[in-house]
Amino acid sequence: MIHVYAIKSLNRNYIYVGMTDELERRLDQHQNGYEKTTRPYRPFKLIYTELHQGRKSARAQEKYLKSAAGFNYDCRIQ
Repeated sequence: MIHVYAIKSLNRNYIYVGMTDELERRLDQHQNGYEKTTRPYRPFKLIYTELHQGRKSARAQEKYLKSAAGFNYDCRIQ
């Protein structure tokens, strides 16, 4: 099972969308600064998660959320 997720910075106007098979571990990596991409934007709150059976459908959803249409529709729901 693959999680597609979005996290929002509590201090800055920044939303990160990603996918993982271990959501708790991945969120911990973001919160504790192990990821160079998200380190300057800590701390985060989880604003979106969706579970997928396979990597292909998860990747399609991740790409959709990163598009303007997906971002405005799904990630703004908090």
